[in-house]
Amino acid sequence: MSTDTELKARLLQTDDKFQQLAAQHHDLDDRLHQMTALAHLSEPEQVEQGTLKKRKLQVKDRMEQILRRQRALPETFPDAASASAAGG
Repeated sequence: MSTDTELKARLLQTDDKFQQLAAQHHDLDDRLHQMTALAHLSEPEQVEQGTLKKRKLQVKDRMEQILRRQRALPETFPDAASASAAGG
């Protein structure tokens, strides 16, 4: 069975939606890091920070849904293919 790290790496290579979500998550994370570097946030910046955190969580949840769906798929085992080819 694939580890989550391997599964994420495979999805980043093969799944367009997962790639988009990962890029969004990265962008949101970068913006939040920029904001935390500021000494003081104005009220609009505080609101933006809260919105960014919510969006980041939503994106992470959507990525997790894709991961759960992939984990639920049966894995293809090389032995199963050879057994069925041999009539077993």
